[in-house]
Amino acid sequence: MSTTGGRRRPPTIHDVAREAGVSRGTVSRVLNGGHYVSPAAQEAVNAAIRRTGYVVNRHARSLITGRSDSVGFLLTEPQEKFFEDPNFNVLLRGCTQALAAHDIPLLLMLAGTEDERRRITRYITSGHVDGVLLVSSHSGNPVAEELSEAGVPLVACGKPIGLGSKISYVAADDRDGARDMTRHLLSLGRRRVGMVTGPLDTPGGVERLAGYKEVLAEAGVEVDDRLVVSGDYSRLSGERGAERLLAQVPDLDAVFVASDLMARGVLTTLERAGRRVPEDVAVGGFDDSPAALASSPELTTMRQPFDRISAEMVRVLLAQIGGEDTAAVILPTELVKREST
Repeated sequence: MSTTGGRRRPPTIHDVAREAGVSRGTVSRVLNGGHYVSPAAQEAVNAAIRRTGYVVNRHARSLITGRSDSVGFLLTEPQEKFFEDPNFNVLLRGCTQALAAHDIPLLLMLAGTEDERRRITRYITSGHVDGVLLVSSHSGNPVAEELSEAGVPLVACGKPIGLGSKISYVAADDRDGARDMTRHLLSLGRRRVGMVTGPLDTPGGVERLAGYKEVLAEAGVEVDDRLVVSGDYSRLSGERGAERLLAQVPDLDAVFVASDLMARGVLTTLERAGRRVPEDVAVGGFDDSPAALASSPELTTMRQPFDRISAEMVRVLLAQIGGEDTAAVILPTELVKREST
């Protein structure tokens, strides 16, 4: 490697080609996916990259390919939600790891206000990222449709309400998971089973409530509107939801809570009210997030396969960036029994 003014010059694609004994064009093809390159030449180039310490100049390559070689992780929630809800961090970590295998950096974008949404939408549609992983999209939020109409490759976490097959998505089977949890609570002999729902403008909120109601109807248990209150996936909304349930249905004997974080709030309220868990009131959550193990008692919950969700979101997005059509992936949930039921 040559030096300039006493400083070591960073290795170039020409250095790699010389070290590997191949043409510069062969190195370029290896760096852009290995198409029309023999296995022997590809291995020689990769070995030369390791020996020389060559690092791709992403800016230069983006000028040639028209791509940024980066992906956005867009959370359309207030910033405090990102730090409070452990699910977002789990998804972010999983997506970051999945993209790292492709040497693609992930940019975190928070858009909880109208101004932030407009600014970030403008940034994305200007070509600063090749695609977007969209998390927590509420119905009526225009971001998903605007990005889709602009031709931005996009994969949502959860089925976007009202957008049909226009957008790719990866989701846990929220309705089936809710059915399993409700059946479990009924199997314990509980008959006054309340629910704290998620936001009813989100797919998880709608589908989990639907699964709960379906099982109660199948079991011949009256679906009492007083037994259903809504939350926003925060711990505080779980506390307040449980307060409303106890005021409306004093003989409540079980609660299905649409997230583990809200379930921790429910447990707090039940303890304040002198209700024992699970002796007096059984409590089931949803997610199997770190909040489930941090609660006291530890929480029975529905496990979402967050690692698989993250990996599938990245797989579907990269396929879409490569020119494939939209796709939908629905993954099964699993009942995890702990001390709260």
